[in-house]
Amino acid sequence: MRRRAQPPPAPLPQRRGVDPVRVRLPLDAGDATVREHLVARLTGAGPGVVEAMFHAGAVVGADGLPVAPDAPYRPGMFVWFHRELPPEVPVPFPVEVMYRDEHIVVADKPHFLATTPRGSHVSETLLARLRHDLGLPELGAAHRLDRLTAGLVLFTVRPGERGAYQGLFRDRLVHKQYEAVARHDPELELPRTVRSRILKERGVLAAREVAGEPNAVTRVEITEHRERDGLARYRLLPATGQTHQLRVHLNALGIPILGDPLYPEVAPATAPGDFRRPLQLLARKLEFTDPLTGARHSFVSGRTLQAWTSPEEWAGA
Repeated sequence: MRRRAQPPPAPLPQRRGVDPVRVRLPLDAGDATVREHLVARLTGAGPGVVEAMFHAGAVVGADGLPVAPDAPYRPGMFVWFHRELPPEVPVPFPVEVMYRDEHIVVADKPHFLATTPRGSHVSETLLARLRHDLGLPELGAAHRLDRLTAGLVLFTVRPGERGAYQGLFRDRLVHKQYEAVARHDPELELPRTVRSRILKERGVLAAREVAGEPNAVTRVEITEHRERDGLARYRLLPATGQTHQLRVHLNALGIPILGDPLYPEVAPATAPGDFRRPLQLLARKLEFTDPLTGARHSFVSGRTLQAWTSPEEWAGA
């Protein structure tokens, strides 16, 4: 099988840890100029935005030189530009770097900060922050956490090594331990291993369990509970990594995680900048053998779940 040619390196630097947009002109678009193609392709940019980018010389080719507004369309050509990002409300919580060497970075993510750029969260992401703060423009995520989940995330320093670390997660060679706070159900028999098939449809906020071969496996243990407020702390050991897996499984057991806006019911969207009552789910521990150095790593998050340590403060937020 013939390998697809790699795109040339980006001729534009990152902005606030965010890569420039790269567009490869399709073979059969039928447009006369590069500008005409981008106007038709970037309809969400708004009227006049693409023309203004060409006028300002902000659209460049592989040589880093501005592409002229009347430059002829060449199938397979690459162009780059920086999209103008709408203002994002800063997530007012610090990122802790737990470990760094020449191959990896392990960060302790706060609640409400997305792992990587997606949707309306672009510059206010863990990846963008680390690239900027650590001066590592090629840093990439080996896996992801939900925006609302706090805890440990593994990043790779070099793009060529990312596959080796992603393979650890794919092959279930990473021991992941999570912590959650939910109500205590004395009739629920724990520990137990939950197995189900989870379906997450594009454009639908909540995932759901469906009939079929299980693709999601979680061991659920209770570590302690309190009589005064009826809460319990749970240890969650996922063997798989389906979207929202832990949230879906605890909800299915009748103990949805405190602060969850999707389970058991989808709540109305909160206003940007509303950082009250974070989801009480924490990626507490990561353990793995480094595939490049052979070193055995074990990392433990230093964060706590507020509903357990300061329940009155969390409830009254």
